[in-house]
Amino acid sequence: MTAMLLDAPGRPLRRAILPVPAPRGREILIRVGACAVCRTDLHIVDGELPPHLLPLVPGHEIVGRVAGAGPLAARFDMGQRVGVPWLGGSCGACGHCRGGRENLCEHAVFTGYDRHGGFADYTLADERYCLALPDAYDDLHAAPLLCAGLIGYRAYAMTGTAQRLGLYGFGAAAHLLAQLALRQGRKVYAFTRPGDTRAQDFARALGVGWAGDAGARPPEPLDAAILFAPAGELVPRALAAVRPGGVVVCAGIHMSDIPSFPYALLWGERCLRSVANLRRADGAAFFRKIAHGEVRTAVSSYPLEQANAALDALRAGRVEGAAVLVPAARDDDAAPAPP
Repeated sequence: MTAMLLDAPGRPLRRAILPVPAPRGREILIRVGACAVCRTDLHIVDGELPPHLLPLVPGHEIVGRVAGAGPLAARFDMGQRVGVPWLGGSCGACGHCRGGRENLCEHAVFTGYDRHGGFADYTLADERYCLALPDAYDDLHAAPLLCAGLIGYRAYAMTGTAQRLGLYGFGAAAHLLAQLALRQGRKVYAFTRPGDTRAQDFARALGVGWAGDAGARPPEPLDAAILFAPAGELVPRALAAVRPGGVVVCAGIHMSDIPSFPYALLWGERCLRSVANLRRADGAAFFRKIAHGEVRTAVSSYPLEQANAALDALRAGRVEGAAVLVPAARDDDAAPAPP
């Protein structure tokens, strides 16, 4: 199979031909149809997150079809379409897992970080952590939902009933979440890199009422803000834009250091919190909510072998919506025989 490998942080991915892996236990072999490129992939490739597995096949927004199954796997049928998210496994026994917070499990494993991901023709996944996908989205447009959609949805849930919602960083997650919030009658304010008129126009085209630079003050106080941009200096700015009693949610897995700020920005029972990973329950709830195509994913597709170009575009802020890698078409439609 063809895969894009990371040998060491800071290096470009290299194309490699690897054996098709054999599923064991409750693993399923998945023939990848599409894999979106997440900012977390960029943090791993650039070394902003410490390496866990090297060499590594990145990618954790995977859509594909079951092409093989381990001896204990029985949840999905052969050929069934599934999604593979960031959370690839958890211990199931710790207090977090037993309390329904498997996203905080200290022994959790993550797709495209602790185990090989979807920048490849084939990948393995634990069937218990895969998600059934709604038919309203094809592979290309479903892939960004597996992280941008799921993390955005979890962060959104933490804003409660906020009617005036600010989104800092208008990329893959924000463009999906904005649509959901607007459908629910909420006001959305988009904050972008200074001078990024393309992203601001994109936000307005989706129905966002106001879009401007991240350093600007919105025309009215926000009830809540979600930070998708991994820039710690935006935290004080978001707190300053949120009314007393409001909440600021940091939705990224990595963020640059947050500078010191006066207590007055937090005072007034403002809340500052983070989102850590996701739960399977979040995935099930999100896909029920958008099962009939309630959100439209904007995508830029790249052949699998152009993964470095996709990462470069994301790094430079040139992606409108989400970048998605697509493996080359294959002549065979049958699963390879496990070795």
